[in-house]
Amino acid sequence: MTGTAMDMRQGPGSGTETASPVVLEARDLKRYYSIRRGMFAADATVKAVDGVSFALRAGSTLAVVGESGCGKSTLARVVTLIDEPTSGEMRFDGRLAAEFDGRTLRRKVQMIFQNPYGSLNPRKKVGQILEEPLEINTSLSKAERRERAHVIMAKVGMRPDQYDRYPHMFSGGQRQRIAIARALMLNPEVVVADEPVSALDVSIQAQVLNLMMDLQEEFKLAYLFISHDLSVVRHIAEDVLVMYLGKPVEHGPKETIFARARHPYTRTLLAATPRVAFEDKPQIPPPKGELPSPLNPPPGCAYHRRCPFATERCATEVPPLRPVDGRLVACHYAEQMA
Repeated sequence: MTGTAMDMRQGPGSGTETASPVVLEARDLKRYYSIRRGMFAADATVKAVDGVSFALRAGSTLAVVGESGCGKSTLARVVTLIDEPTSGEMRFDGRLAAEFDGRTLRRKVQMIFQNPYGSLNPRKKVGQILEEPLEINTSLSKAERRERAHVIMAKVGMRPDQYDRYPHMFSGGQRQRIAIARALMLNPEVVVADEPVSALDVSIQAQVLNLMMDLQEEFKLAYLFISHDLSVVRHIAEDVLVMYLGKPVEHGPKETIFARARHPYTRTLLAATPRVAFEDKPQIPPPKGELPSPLNPPPGCAYHRRCPFATERCATEVPPLRPVDGRLVACHYAEQMA
């Protein structure tokens, strides 16, 4: 890889001397899966995450965006160590993840799942759900766990009388508040949010996003925010990582990318984002064809068969992720993107 998120942030005028500390750094993360294709076909390898690097600072949000199948959720599982990376490394507070025991890592990174209906145990009351991480990972007494649960419930806008209720007694937005509260019980430094508002009504999404931003400010949380919705990303993120077939194709500050995307795929995603004024939408040719199978990705640039700007070079030469105009971009012709 030609550069990293760290390289990009340390340019002139970046103000790194006053920046928040890096709490999570990923370097060239890869996660491959072997797929058995039957008796008469050779086994295949799916490169779900293929060389992702980023640095996440306390109190900041990195949004990971892309179509379904681009590797966003796999990256979330790797960062939370639900899945081990095939290669690459992660550092928490400057130390390799392998140097920590599981209990310590669970204190450092927690996850909010997409579906608030499926991520909460329907047989347990809210209080039990919230106290379970403390019971497993701490030596707090029952009274101390209960007190902690009530404190966090108040932080997410829940009442004390809801402590003894079951998840089915709440709306989708309230259930996601419970899920957020559970993620905060161990005082994590990093919260991985995998499409946390996509299952909610639009009227509720803004409430949950604003709650997450308020909690981030209060606790100096670092968010890795997985999303396919760029209108949500514009609201919550400082930095954006765009992925396509497991690879990063554009990575940089939100304002820089939204103002002038340099990768054709990013431009397509932005053009598909709903806008209030039609004339504000960039007039970008739509991508050609369907998303390729991750079992058989195209040679060269993975996007070249769908890209309206592709040349013969794109079909044979993999573009490196390199600094262009204040961000990292993997496109041979990034400088020419108007």
